[in-house]
Amino acid sequence: MRMNRIALALLALAPVFPAAAVEVQPYLRAHAGVNSEHGGQTCFGLAGAESKYRLGNECGVYGELLLGQELQRGTDGSALKGYAMLNLANDAASSNARRPQGGWSIGLPQAYLALENLPALGGATLWAGRRYYKRESTHITDFMYWNPSGLGGGIENLPVGGLRFSYAFLHDDRETMPTMPVGDTASRHDFQLRGLEVNPGGALEFGVTLIHGNGEGDRHGGSMLTVQHRQGGLPGGGENRLALQWGTGAGADNGATGNTSNGSDVHRLRIVEGWHAQVTARLGAELVAVWQRDTAHDPAKAKTWASAGGRVSYGITDHVKLLADLGHDRVAPRHGEARRLTKFTGAVALSSGRGYFERPELRLFFTHARWNDAARAAAADGDPLAANGVFGKTLSG
Repeated sequence: MRMNRIALALLALAPVFPAAAVEVQPYLRAHAGVNSEHGGQTCFGLAGAESKYRLGNECGVYGELLLGQELQRGTDGSALKGYAMLNLANDAASSNARRPQGGWSIGLPQAYLALENLPALGGATLWAGRRYYKRESTHITDFMYWNPSGLGGGIENLPVGGLRFSYAFLHDDRETMPTMPVGDTASRHDFQLRGLEVNPGGALEFGVTLIHGNGEGDRHGGSMLTVQHRQGGLPGGGENRLALQWGTGAGADNGATGNTSNGSDVHRLRIVEGWHAQVTARLGAELVAVWQRDTAHDPAKAKTWASAGGRVSYGITDHVKLLADLGHDRVAPRHGEARRLTKFTGAVALSSGRGYFERPELRLFFTHARWNDAARAAAADGDPLAANGVFGKTLSG
């Protein structure tokens, strides 16, 4: 409730700042539709998978607005800036649907100060507050595989022998990390070193997260190691990222604090591969693959998740595109049958340009998904894949 009030106050103050001095970064998505059982729009995700393929598969309305304001500029070129982000969400497909079950929520995911471009520190930045910090994700699934965001402070992009070093200290609790048990807190140290050139256009990036759990009783810390190769300069302005991650305990997630009830027996090994390029002036594409293995004494926490898919975009004209998105997820628990879900979306879009990442877009889409009996059995109560969900005992929709 306190965060909601702060967010509303910032929203009211936004028009006070001079328009020319404010940096504005907006984002908005809204979806509406019907399903083959004559209900509202339905979205498909597999139990145990960390993400889903987004095109035609995101229900509800979500928007965010990042405001940046330069507060003071030094004679040495440094600048003190303030940033605040407001977000607005509704799980329903429209503002009038299912209001008793949900309704609108407003949040303040970012609010921080940054002292940028400090000459004494080689152009590094000092910051403090709550922010999205050095996030890495796969666009077509929005999978944040490296996401040490949170509440804290640190130094960012300090030159060290031709590389860039960053350190952040963060404090985590249920408000910033929803996966943490109520009442638990944790202290987190995040170290990153980026820019080690190993081949033309390619560089290695390293991250280490150390977590100390502060909760009472049987609570634990953890750690995560990330090594990523980023290859730029590919044909069509393309980029490829290959990441290898190893996490333990509360660190067996994405570089932030996860479930502090995880002991040292909980381990996660993850490999992420992602590529995108504007192959020709009309054809753009993106491919993603994830392999993740969780091991633990508790069979409920032990599983292997594999995912592979891609999206293509073809510009028929400067403002009309054809889109296609295909993805497959497989989750194999330690005991029991493997769960499977395959989802396909085709769409035609009115767009601001023919490029793959050109936005905004207005899309008319068709989405179809198929799953197996194990996926249906593992689905949460009322989930579209569940036996008591909108599709009943059928295995597609």
